[in-house]
Amino acid sequence: MQIIKTWADIPASARGASVAMGNFDGVHLGHQAVIDLARGTAPLGVVTFEPHPREFFSPSAPPFRLMNAEARANRLAKLGVQSLFELPFDQAMANLDPEAFARDVLAGGLGVSHVVVGADFCFGAGRKGKAADLQAMGRAFGFAVTISDLVQHGSREISSTAIRQALAVGTPREAAAMLGHWHRIDGEVIHGEKRGRELNFPTANMSVQGLHLPRFGVYAVKVDVLTGPQAGSYLGASSLGVRPHFGGAIPNLETFLFDFKGDLYGHHLSVALVEYLRPEMKFDGLQGLIDQIAADCARARDILSAV
Repeated sequence: MQIIKTWADIPASARGASVAMGNFDGVHLGHQAVIDLARGTAPLGVVTFEPHPREFFSPSAPPFRLMNAEARANRLAKLGVQSLFELPFDQAMANLDPEAFARDVLAGGLGVSHVVVGADFCFGAGRKGKAADLQAMGRAFGFAVTISDLVQHGSREISSTAIRQALAVGTPREAAAMLGHWHRIDGEVIHGEKRGRELNFPTANMSVQGLHLPRFGVYAVKVDVLTGPQAGSYLGASSLGVRPHFGGAIPNLETFLFDFKGDLYGHHLSVALVEYLRPEMKFDGLQGLIDQIAADCARARDILSAV
């Protein structure tokens, strides 16, 4: 999949795509329905924005994103997207009125042949443009527009908000039912304090900065090592939080990969949260912590053997 971070002077091979358009935070089943409607004879593309418009307008608000740009790109590639147009959302983009966006960005810049949006899609300065407006503009500027119905899970519509709520209370399987895949945290393995190695449970540490944080605690996880000589799929247990036993303050994700030996620093992982095991705890001593980690890993193995 090619990632294009501009709408001006794009490669000729990327023009004429049939695109799904939106923020695609989580790439949930509703987003996938939009993408599926964009599939056809033309190359399949996705138009999205980076940073997310909410981050641009409210930079000091609490993090809300389900996935960073890397995780979103990884998920879209798995869905067969050929071109990801990751458009920079800046003041100039925010100021474009709906007609200018349709004419200059979609028709003139990207040269799209077909656009699919969800029924609740809004665009242009002040979010004044609606899905029906885009249909009319598409007729004027030479591209087709399809509006996708919203997708339901049980009695409610699938949304990134509902998925955040499921993760916040520690029910990743409920989130996965709406996502159509496990909720994953993707990123580079960074250097930590190496305490896990001293406890005989070496962990791969990842930053969770900028993300909506699921419930703090320990999870059974599936792990894809995306880069490096040991790339592949593994099982493991992860601790998400601030490490209260050691007086931590900055949340991160620490993952112990079962039956793995090697150095993962600088390589990229995708960690899927499968089941919540327990909340974070503070122990009387190191041995209590070691015993609990061993019990967590044994329970995680049992759970993952049936998934």
